[in-house]
Amino acid sequence: MDFRNKKDLVFLILAGFFVTNAIVAEIIGGKLVSFFGVFTQSIGIILWPVVFLLTDLINEHFGRDGVKKLTYITVALIIYIYLLLSIAMNIPAVPFSPVNDFVFKKVFGQSQWIIIGSIIAFIIAQLIDVYIFWWIRKYTGKFMIWIRATGSTIISQLVDTFVVQFVAFVIPGYWTLSDFVQNAFYGYLFKLFVAILLIPFIYFGHRLIGKFVPEHE
Repeated sequence: MDFRNKKDLVFLILAGFFVTNAIVAEIIGGKLVSFFGVFTQSIGIILWPVVFLLTDLINEHFGRDGVKKLTYITVALIIYIYLLLSIAMNIPAVPFSPVNDFVFKKVFGQSQWIIIGSIIAFIIAQLIDVYIFWWIRKYTGKFMIWIRATGSTIISQLVDTFVVQFVAFVIPGYWTLSDFVQNAFYGYLFKLFVAILLIPFIYFGHRLIGKFVPEHE
């Protein structure tokens, strides 16, 4: 990769934010918070719309291969984090450690279920997102970015939300099925709402990249 090439530099920046948001969402995902006093979600949900915004920008400017490769790299890094957490939880803390073994395992043990669910949901959702994005782009060309960005997100986020929350909270016994259906449904609506709010940022990012990187480069 030639970092004097503006296109390579843009991809590196987008990839950095993509991977960082995905990994941080996994690590903080064990904390549940109440949204508007109506439904409960992992705090990590606030970062995933940004990941899918970046997916759309990478799709638009670097093609489906760029998204697929970045998705596989991100999944590999998430698995790597899973292994590191597993090792860390099995190394005993000293008696005077500010964070004892019980607290450490309580926090990161739950994160492991989030990670397992996310690995499954993320790779499926990303591949669905890419397919739908380019299926719509075939009919819209370079116009109506919001349609393909939002359309691909509507389906991919549906898969992502229900799969990850089932694996992360139902299988380990934190939620009942009724809790799962309610919270996953509201979580999905929340993601759709944020995705709509992010439409202007998609156009802003698209124009910014277009100005910084000439089409022929």
